[in-house]
Amino acid sequence: MTGSSQRVGGWIMTSIALTLALALPALAQAQSTKPTVSTGAVADLAAQSATLLGRVNAKGARTTYYFQYGPTKAYGALTPNGTAGANAGTINVTAALGGLASFTPYHYRLVAKNRNGTTRGADRTFKTTRLPLGLALAATPNPVPFGRPTVLAGTLSGTGNANRRILLQSNPFPYTLGFAPTANVQLTNAAGQFAFPLLSVALNTQFRAVIPDRPEIASQIVSVGVSVRVGTNTSATRVRTGRRVRFFGSVRPARPGAQFAIQVLRRGAWRTVAGGIVRGAGGGVSRYARRVRIRRGGQYRVFVAIADGNFVSSTGRTVKIRRVF
Repeated sequence: MTGSSQRVGGWIMTSIALTLALALPALAQAQSTKPTVSTGAVADLAAQSATLLGRVNAKGARTTYYFQYGPTKAYGALTPNGTAGANAGTINVTAALGGLASFTPYHYRLVAKNRNGTTRGADRTFKTTRLPLGLALAATPNPVPFGRPTVLAGTLSGTGNANRRILLQSNPFPYTLGFAPTANVQLTNAAGQFAFPLLSVALNTQFRAVIPDRPEIASQIVSVGVSVRVGTNTSATRVRTGRRVRFFGSVRPARPGAQFAIQVLRRGAWRTVAGGIVRGAGGGVSRYARRVRIRRGGQYRVFVAIADGNFVSSTGRTVKIRRVF
């Protein structure tokens, strides 16, 4: 073969190769199509979550998919994109949903797309389940000073928690009589919240909240302690080193026989420097008195210990004693 013939043959082969290279993508494009999808059922349906199911066929081109979902056919929310590959075969796909509203209908559909176009599956619906009702209760303040008010407040959670009747029950120390109604029925607000203001609590008491027509739904038991009220007085707040200061005051309600301690704050801890026994004084009041030799100034208080279970121990106000040199 002459050189000229060789050049012509080489040119022909190059042209054929170039033609094939240009034709192959077009041929592949022609062999792939838009994906097909099938919106499936729902699994693991709960009050605030669900798992969406479906099937996707990529039809020969790299395909991604997602689910649309929302309270109407306008949807409004999307799941993250998933990859269905590029093979011409049907695969199962899923997407987990969370943060849903309980006992609420939702629309959803599966959508898949590749370089050939987008395919939307049929619209389907599901309804989340009811969120079980639950009661939570707390007291503020707790413990409460004798004769002072406190509030028992809480929240009813779950589906249908608004405008529900709530009953407060009490069981006073020694907690052997059982729970009985202790206040008027209250209605929950739109957020399921309720409150029972109590002007006073007579002694240590257990409380719980219940739904009157569904007594099996009850809050945890909240134990409210009633602390004795300790009045504190001193004969002086400025004293020479080694002189005595008289601490005296009242305890309400009367707790004759209870122990009291006069304490001073040292290095962040209260240390007892003297003590005694509370005496009855009539009129529902007990009294105490004790002289204490002051060797250094500082913060002082009176602590009254209650051990019979009717009330809880408490302290009076803090008094600052200054030394005078």
